[in-house]
Amino acid sequence: MNNLTIGQAAELAGVGVETIRFYERQGLIEQPPKPPEGFRVYPAETIRKIRFIRRAKQIGFTLKEIRELLGFYFDTGISCADVRERAMVKIADMEARIAALKRMKAALQTLVDECGNGDDSCPILESLADDD
Repeated sequence: MNNLTIGQAAELAGVGVETIRFYERQGLIEQPPKPPEGFRVYPAETIRKIRFIRRAKQIGFTLKEIRELLGFYFDTGISCADVRERAMVKIADMEARIAALKRMKAALQTLVDECGNGDDSCPILESLADDD
């Protein structure tokens, strides 16, 4: 599973070729050098990194956070406690965003509930246009 073309690497990692190029531009994976003749070849390690990135994205980490996690996993010997602390910070951030979304939903639901009372004005549009 060494010396893979970008298409083969993409297929094995379950992403598109453009995703690999994007990750390269973001500094998440390295772009192999292009030989004078032929195609770039990707090592198996690239597949592991892409799968790592996909799983980290699925549980809510940003690309910046993923870059840091990749460094911890593939480059340095950081302790599990350090990674746990970062995950706890991420959970707190998620909880704050969920609370903010709930407040936005409640405010919008109030406006929706005011709609359809036979009045020609629209409470949703009026609240958006209100100059306060």
